[in-house]
Amino acid sequence: MKNMIRSTYLKSGMTQKYYSLANNFRSRYEDLLLQLSPVQFSKFRYKQLFNRKLNLSQPNTYSEKLIWLNLYWKHPLKAECGDKYTMRAYVQSHGYNHILPGLLGVYNKSSEIDFDALPQKFVLKCTHGCGFNIICTDKNQLDINQARQLLDTWLKTDYSKNAGELHYAAMTPRIICEEFLEGLSGKQPTDYKLFCFNGKALCVLVATDRDLEGHTDKYDFYDLNWNRLPYYTSSLHIDRQIPKPATLSEMIKIAETLSKPFPFVRMDMYEIQGKAMLGEMTFTPAGCMSPGLTDMAQNTWGSLLTLPAPVA
Repeated sequence: MKNMIRSTYLKSGMTQKYYSLANNFRSRYEDLLLQLSPVQFSKFRYKQLFNRKLNLSQPNTYSEKLIWLNLYWKHPLKAECGDKYTMRAYVQSHGYNHILPGLLGVYNKSSEIDFDALPQKFVLKCTHGCGFNIICTDKNQLDINQARQLLDTWLKTDYSKNAGELHYAAMTPRIICEEFLEGLSGKQPTDYKLFCFNGKALCVLVATDRDLEGHTDKYDFYDLNWNRLPYYTSSLHIDRQIPKPATLSEMIKIAETLSKPFPFVRMDMYEIQGKAMLGEMTFTPAGCMSPGLTDMAQNTWGSLLTLPAPVA
């Protein structure tokens, strides 16, 4: 009955206008709040998502501690490794050049890209944010002018102002072109996201059946012995078993080596033609606020995440 009533209300043009104005006001309020105080912005967003107050003086849950790290642990290495280009030097310094996708070009603006010189399949990424990707599977079908416009718009975007993920503000906007990593059935390859706490991998979030924009509704958590974990609400009652990747032990070793300096980082990896590959290092998943996680995940991870001394 509640959904039926809501649907009836939304047929009214005045009601639709009201919801649009309310959402626009909330967005402007959040933008202003973020400019004035990232702490107050975080408290407001947390209250909206979790319906309880954010505890920053004694954070306990995973989300609370991630928010604390975002606000108070501004170590330059976090920005270096969160940047999709400068991360590569960090990975290479540990002898892992072979797990990085091939780099086809680095550009400061879209006009520098010579599309004629690129292969039929490639990926363009702006390195200073999340989701700034153009995945090209057929260059003949690519609208190059539109791609340039999109890239230039992204280059002008300060991603730190989107959800208050502050380390993005320290990154230099640029574009990289990487080789296309082939998945199955024309989709992106399965994404294995290893959650690492103080240099130790704890579990793996598996994202399957992703489309070329990275969208999926299929997320499953596994421990390091590949037993399912009740950590994500949407998959609690779904009978689904994802095959264990053959390179899992290698992924764990790589993730733990690269994550050592960090209280928390999520290592996003793939298995391509029997080889482990690294996509990126993620420090603020879901803007540090993941309402889709179960209380067990929030409390278990929160107990394992040891906060360091603040770094301004």
